[in-house]
Amino acid sequence: MSMAAGNTARLWTLVAKEIWRKTRRRLRAGPVYRWRYTGRTPERVLIAPPDLRLADQQIALEIYYGRYPLSGHVVETGGQSPFQIEVANRGWQRSLHGFRWLRHMRAAGTDLAAANARALVSDWITTNGGRIAGVAWEPAITARRIIAWLQHSSVVLQGAEFPFYRAYLKSLALQIRYLRSMAHEMPDGEDRLRTRIALAFAALSLPAAPSALRSASRHLAEELDRQILPDGGHISRNPMVVLELLADLLPLRQTYTNQAETPPEALIGAVERMLPALRFFRHQDGSIARFNGMGVTIHDRIAAIMRHDDTVGAPLLHAPHSGYERLSMGDTTVIADTGAAPPTDVSDKAHAGCLSFEMSSGRQHYIVNAGVDAYGAEEFRPLARATAAHSTACLNDTSSARFTHSARVNGLLGSPLLGGPRHVPCERTDEKGVQGFVASHDGYVARFGIYHERELSLSAEGAILSGLDRFVRSGGARPLDNGQDLVTIRFHVHPDIELFRNDSGRMVLASQEADAWVMDCEEVRPEIEESIFFAGLGGPRRSRQIVLSFKASQTPVVHWEFKRMPRNGQAYGN
Repeated sequence: MSMAAGNTARLWTLVAKEIWRKTRRRLRAGPVYRWRYTGRTPERVLIAPPDLRLADQQIALEIYYGRYPLSGHVVETGGQSPFQIEVANRGWQRSLHGFRWLRHMRAAGTDLAAANARALVSDWITTNGGRIAGVAWEPAITARRIIAWLQHSSVVLQGAEFPFYRAYLKSLALQIRYLRSMAHEMPDGEDRLRTRIALAFAALSLPAAPSALRSASRHLAEELDRQILPDGGHISRNPMVVLELLADLLPLRQTYTNQAETPPEALIGAVERMLPALRFFRHQDGSIARFNGMGVTIHDRIAAIMRHDDTVGAPLLHAPHSGYERLSMGDTTVIADTGAAPPTDVSDKAHAGCLSFEMSSGRQHYIVNAGVDAYGAEEFRPLARATAAHSTACLNDTSSARFTHSARVNGLLGSPLLGGPRHVPCERTDEKGVQGFVASHDGYVARFGIYHERELSLSAEGAILSGLDRFVRSGGARPLDNGQDLVTIRFHVHPDIELFRNDSGRMVLASQEADAWVMDCEEVRPEIEESIFFAGLGGPRRSRQIVLSFKASQTPVVHWEFKRMPRNGQAYGN
């Protein structure tokens, strides 16, 4: 079976599975199954778990006045119920029904905010609680809502009368039973793990039999052992997922302790691995490297998580299970993607950025990947995921992995990655005074018969980053001159950096607040082209990129170097 045929078969297998899941979900939401979700209503909430996500009391005020700023999209309800108006933005809908915004009411700390929170929860119960359908009852959204209702039960129930208190607990119990029935059929990945987290929260926060907590803990442990890799990364290879899961797992660990229950060993181990993994992906300014779905970093969010990191010393340099390498000397940090494509089931946010890297010096970023605009236009997403949006080599203007572009398929699966590098050997080459690695990938072999190998080394106490890109056929032979050997190596420059060519023809990356870096290439003349940085705090920004273009059959090996220069005008002209 050819690779293309294999990719197509995998895609339609996923489509069939998802159609079957949706069919089963509709059946479980119907009257035949509905009786299974009825049962005893809990008498009270035993404990409100902590919430580590940032809260802003100003947003509570906005919501009070009918303005809902959710998922980067603001909706004014004009006095109507937010649960009854038609909003096309699906991300906004999911955020609304997920109820994480309750934390802003808690931050406000006023009777008015508590009354508004209670009114909105009551509104949801009235409009959506009686019929299991639509976005509101997607299992992933139900899991978020259960966690949020438990974490902020104190503000929702503040001053509540008995009928609301009873309705709240009854709805919560129904949602928990529904989620428990759906958990094992959910697609693989972050949402499935969060569902197990929500059910563990529920078993701890509400009166339940000891067997219910044991069952929830066992299922949680199984999912953690499967999804959290030995080096602390997630099977999706997305750094953002590590951050998001820690924001739920750390409060869950604390809730076990607060209830005098022993957390599962898998939970303790996962958290202890994930915190160093999050540090692995951080540049010195605290931001997270932009790989496989990571966009803009909200620094206060990272700080809230990292306060729980008791490990000491420098971050790890090698994450072989997640497929990343880190070089760090002096105040220079280089983070590189050296991993194979993630499993298709969890690849809907994965990028075709194999062997790409980011470089920062101090608190300034110089070479970056384009990242993603998490709340921006959907048409930008395929561009941000393409190989051309990463600081790596691209053959024949083609990405090293393919994505589905069918609107029908994407509506079901979220545009999974098809194909892509499967074999990415990587070897560290650290020596005294030098950190480095050599890695290669086979993402272009099926189409063009060419392997890409990249060698990076950081030396001179972080002042010199040397790179080598090699392009070979199987067995190490030179690529053929057949019109399918055009290589473009891109180095995307952060939009805060000025890029120009000095009098000697060398590329200068200058910063007003840090030292400049000068880029040289022995075999190919670097050119400057326009680029887009998608991961800007205010949305996409125009940027520049250094581009090396050549034919692999004529130039199979390219050497390049970035060298830090003192921060003075004289050095730039040398």
